Amino acid sequence: MNVQGIEWAVIAGIIALLLFLGPKKIPELAKGLGRAFGEFRRGRDEIRKEVEGLVPEK
Repeated sequence: MNVQGIEWAVIAGIIALLLFLGPKKIPELAKGLGRAFGEFRRGRDEIRKEVEGLVPEK
């Protein structure tokens, strides 16, 4: 298996997170990111519904 450039970046990022945050903080960080992504999706869907309501149907 040949590891390319982006894969090295992901591996380096994971190692950096482990070194700087420690293994106990990573689940907390992941939970926060999941919540933020969910909130972003809900906001995006709400805006999409409002825009679709403003566009006249053909």
